Amino acid sequence: MKLLNESITQQVKEVFEGLQHPVHILFFGRKYDCEYCEETQQLLEEVTELSDKLSLSVYDLDQDADVARLYQVDKAPGIVIAAKEGDQVTDLGIRYAGIPSGHEFTSLIQDILIVSARDSGLSQSTRQFLRSLEQPLHLQVFVTPTCPYCPRAVVLAHMMAMENPKMIRAEMIEALEFPELADKYGVSGVPHTTINDGKGTVIGAVPENHLLTEIRAALRR
Repeated sequence: MKLLNESITQQVKEVFEGLQHPVHILFFGRKYDCEYCEETQQLLEEVTELSDKLSLSVYDLDQDADVARLYQVDKAPGIVIAAKEGDQVTDLGIRYAGIPSGHEFTSLIQDILIVSARDSGLSQSTRQFLRSLEQPLHLQVFVTPTCPYCPRAVVLAHMMAMENPKMIRAEMIEALEFPELADKYGVSGVPHTTINDGKGTVIGAVPENHLLTEIRAALRR
């Protein structure tokens, strides 16, 4: 049984007509202790079937540990959304931990569009700051599928990663699937963005300049 009904499938297919460049999705699952791995893989298969500009690779987090390490994926289900030119896959620092269901399906579709355009859409000053970073930046955006404001926070973090993927990794984390991480960072409401392992915290879906201010402060700590 398909996860996407006919109406959603048609809507997404129409949106994907605007895809400009190829996008490659890497999925990392696990045979045990992963409640949503099968559904996540099926969802990605259904989505990537909707455009010839999309492709999907499926890995096992344990059996393909070398690939998981290469992409710094340590959770299942895990997703990487990357650019593709010919056989060359380029990591843009965009990660998902947990199934992108509910409102987070919007994040997945938006990310695919942004990566396909090869343009983050961020302001020039933000791009310049992010490209000049000399220390790593890790953004973890905690969400739940029922949160209507979460996609804004997720996509903004992913846009930032695109500008300097060698230094920035931005990860959506489904708080209900990874409660131990949510507890570690004191997540009581979503979206909740943790900067560099707790050096900074942003609550809510904030504008680009607000998140940038918090990032600057966290990097100084």
